Formats: sequence, structure tokens, C-alpha cells
Amino acid sequence: MSNLRLGTRGSALALWQANWTKSQLEKQWPGLTVELVAIKTSGDKILDVPLAKIGGKGLFTKEIDEALLDARIDLAVHSLKDVPFQLPDGIDFAAIPEREDPRDVFISNGPTLQELPAGARIGTSSLRRQVQLRHHFPALHLETLRGNIDTRLRKLASGEFDGIILAAAGIKRLGYEQRSTQILNDDIMISAVGQGALGIVCRSADASTRAVLQVLDHVPTRTAVTEERGLLRAARFRLLEELLSM
Repeated sequence: MSNLRLGTRGSALALWQANWTKSQLEKQWPGLTVELVAIKTSGDKILDVPLAKIGGKGLFTKEIDEALLDARIDLAVHSLKDVPFQLPDGIDFAAIPEREDPRDVFISNGPTLQELPAGARIGTSSLRRQVQLRHHFPALHLETLRGNIDTRLRKLASGEFDGIILAAAGIKRLGYEQRSTQILNDDIMISAVGQGALGIVCRSADASTRAVLQVLDHVPTRTAVTEERGLLRAARFRLLEELLSM
């Protein structure tokens, strides 16, 4: 196999992930060329509505999954925290590379979360982050913030927000680690399932592509995130059973 087509979103972070995957594969397999194919997802198009109201994180993968199943691309790489716990039939994780820092970070123009005054505006679109912030810092004012990392940092710098919450892995990968005001450990913010890890997917029946991608698999990371996703799946089914029994 001399050429593979890698489907990717157009954000800076998605392109970093795609280019990292491309460079690693071409280094491991001399003679292989990985072509990036840009795909705009529903999650990229709808930016003024919280994800929970329009279908959740699957909106960032739906069109890419369709391109993969239609054989318009051969593989894709996602932030694993954005991948629904149930992959579409016909798609599998061929590789899960070694995980980056799974924690969240708080970014402000100086103060930590504990130092902010009552009513300070915190931007995040994540329900997980909102629930935990409300528990620990009930005096803060939480506002929806969507868009790529550059957009969020720009809105913070312009004064629209007093602080924002981002994944540590994303800011490290884009070279913004120095912008971090405060690392949020588990006593303040429990991370999302799979956060910090990448999931490289291909068609289940595409044995040749799977064999190429397996060189990037990191078994300890795969084991950890598989257990996390399994726990999430079990919790959701248990909640559904309880709701149906009411």
C-alpha cells in the first residue's frame, strides 16, 4: 500500500493530530504517502448552540464516519473524548497512541479559579465541566463558549470572559502550554472519558490499513481508555434501565 487518505476536520488541533499521524506513519513505513482530506462536520458548522442540544459530540465525527464507510477515506484520527462510546458498525479503533495529559486546565488573564470574584464569567460548553464548576464555585457565572482553541483564547483576551476551561492535551499539542493559569486535578475537575488520547479509526474489514496503523498502538493507553469507555457505557445503560422502570 503506497497511499492512504486520512480524513480530518479543519481546526488547528484536528490538523495537528492528522499531521502527527501522517508523519508517524510515513516514518514507520518508508514509501507510504498519507494524503489529508478535509471534511467539515456538523459540529464545525453549528457554533451558536450547546452541543448537548443538537446531538452531542458525535456531531464532530458523523460526516467523517460516513466518508470512511463510503471508502472516500481510509482512516481518520479523533480526540478520543469526542468519540461516542458506540462506534458505527463497520468502524474500529485500529490504533490508540500513547496518551497526553488527561487533565483540564483553567486559563485566565491572571487569577486562579479560587481568586476570581463572585459573578466572574467562565466560558465552557461542556456539561461535565459546568456541573463540577457549579459544585466547587457556585458564585461564578458560567456561559456557553464554543469554537476552536484559537477562537476561545481570542475571546478570553478580548474580555468576553474572565476565564475558560480547556483540555491540557490540546493546548500542549498546539504549543499554548504557557497560557495555562491552573492545572485542574481530580479534586476540582474529573476529566472526560478518553481525554488526552487519540483514536485512529479505519473500516473493520480493511485488514491492510489496520496492519499499517497498528504500529502506532500503545497497549497501556488502549487498555485504560477501553476500560473508561466501558464504564461509561455501563453507567448509561444502568441509568436507562432505571428511567424505564419508573
